[in-house]
Amino acid sequence: MPDSSAAEAAVAGKATPGTGDTVEGPAAERVEELQDENAQLQEAVRSHAVVDQAIGVVIALGRLTPDQGWRVLREISQRTNVKLRDVARLLIDWARTGRLDDGIRTELEQQLGRVRSARDHA
Repeated sequence: MPDSSAAEAAVAGKATPGTGDTVEGPAAERVEELQDENAQLQEAVRSHAVVDQAIGVVIALGRLTPDQGWRVLREISQRTNVKLRDVARLLIDWARTGRLDDGIRTELEQQLGRVRSARDHA
């Protein structure tokens, strides 16, 4: 199996592993499209894992169901105008460091209060 630098060179249109040939034209364009798609998918997987971890933090903090945790996280994102994955990262960092942006903290407390209130009145 070729090493990763040889494979990267082939994908970049510099050489095909083991042959010294270059990838050109439509094939090179398609390889570049696939590289971009692969990078996007890898980022999506990383973001999904971060969001799942943040939902776990919210679930543990508020003794919520996973669906409630997801809704709280989504509401925080929407109400603070901060991307969901960024809110998730902030919450995970908070669980580790004890430090959380005041705006995110305030919205988290409000959302948890809403869920508790709804649960108490159900």
